[in-house]
Amino acid sequence: MKFNLNGLKKIELPFKIFDGYITKQVLAATFVCIFLFVVIWIAPETLLKVIKRTLAGVYTPWIGIQLLIYEVPKIVGKALPVGLLLGTLFTFDKLTKDSELTVLRSIGLSFWRIVYPIIIMSIFISVLCFSLYNTLIPYSEKKINQLKNEGYETHFVYTVKADKDKLEKIVIVPSYHNNQISHPLVLNFDSSQYTDTSVLSSILQAEYAVYTKDKWEIYKVKNFELGRDGVFKNISNLDKVQVLNGEKANTAFKIMSYSTKRDRELNNTEITEYISMLHSENLNDEYRFMLNKYLQRYFHSAICVLFAILGCLLGFSKPREQKLVNFVIGIGIVFAYYITLPFFDMCAEKGILSPVITSSIQPIAILIAIFIFKKIKDL
Repeated sequence: MKFNLNGLKKIELPFKIFDGYITKQVLAATFVCIFLFVVIWIAPETLLKVIKRTLAGVYTPWIGIQLLIYEVPKIVGKALPVGLLLGTLFTFDKLTKDSELTVLRSIGLSFWRIVYPIIIMSIFISVLCFSLYNTLIPYSEKKINQLKNEGYETHFVYTVKADKDKLEKIVIVPSYHNNQISHPLVLNFDSSQYTDTSVLSSILQAEYAVYTKDKWEIYKVKNFELGRDGVFKNISNLDKVQVLNGEKANTAFKIMSYSTKRDRELNNTEITEYISMLHSENLNDEYRFMLNKYLQRYFHSAICVLFAILGCLLGFSKPREQKLVNFVIGIGIVFAYYITLPFFDMCAEKGILSPVITSSIQPIAILIAIFIFKKIKDL
């Protein structure tokens, strides 16, 4: 208990109780928004597709149920920022209508003190969001592929260069499963004829290839030899040929394994290794794209905090202010955020903008919007 200078008792409000009250309100509203987002996202396409294939006998009912369950983490990862924005907006709008925020402002509490528990809560949710993309989402994507029997991957080309400008060989993989490669094609080049380029010297067509540590070997090979004039001069059959060895063999197989997967199928360790190999192999387009997706994981998690603050701001309204406008603005921001993601992905991949810029431009824009709304609402 404290006293003021006049000897009167100074009343202290139990702000910790209020912090708990407002946090519970926001959590409840956020949970409802996330649930509705998951239902709306999964119902039109995923659910209908699973039902059709289950009725057609492609999936058993149990597999269909598992597929729907494993789809949820991916959707929740997208829903967490949306749920926070709409949940905080709804809660603070309700508190405004009930004059609870007016009372708190009248006793001298600042906007930042009122939203302090929400910021703390959103930080925990942002950590959860990051963990989903690092662990649960890659796991669920792998389980989905197993249930759909999609382990059989296709179309990969690996280039080996003698130096910066000259080709040594090109390995073309039409399809593979685990370490077994079906019908590979190897193009060998000769750089001794010209000083500035390489010419095709032979084509190796094999029935299959096997990768073991430090080597690629192709079997049942038909060897087409070409002369320097580009005309076939000999065709022979070979039982086995080693086409890649050492670090090149390991790198080629890892790049092949990663390149046929979507970014959400890779955890942070895998995607970091993949980015490093892409950079070392000068595969610039894929390198920029994957670096952008990797950085997005961090910024997408940070969006949870920014959306929570933005939702609180939009929820603060004056007595005669049109509250529907704030909800429309919130939904519009969510729509703009997700619809522009593919555009920035393309800008990163094509080298139009740096991946650092394409991955951070949306959080920066939302941060600017927060300060603009803060000033407009005069809080």
